[in-house]
Amino acid sequence: MLRGRLSRKGSADEGTIDLAAKHGAFYVRVVGSVARGEARTDSDIDLLMTIPGPRSIFDLVGLWLDMQDLLGRAVSIIPDSAPDEAFMRSVLEDAVPL
Repeated sequence: MLRGRLSRKGSADEGTIDLAAKHGAFYVRVVGSVARGEARTDSDIDLLMTIPGPRSIFDLVGLWLDMQDLLGRAVSIIPDSAPDEAFMRSVLEDAVPL
């Protein structure tokens, strides 16, 4: 999915999974325009993942900043525990597991 197109540091798929694991997150999925094949060069990367709690805001910001550094793009992190059911149904429609 991300391999070779977005990462400056090797395989983006493997790097993304490894980095998420370093931060205690897992089951990483790409969603949004990248998953649908509609991304532009200025599109951010939306990542849905399982993030076990509790996590501090500092933990989450660290994950977010590290992902942006790895992928060389703006990144949005979406925990799959988000309480908005309608939003989650929409997000899961185009989720692509890494």
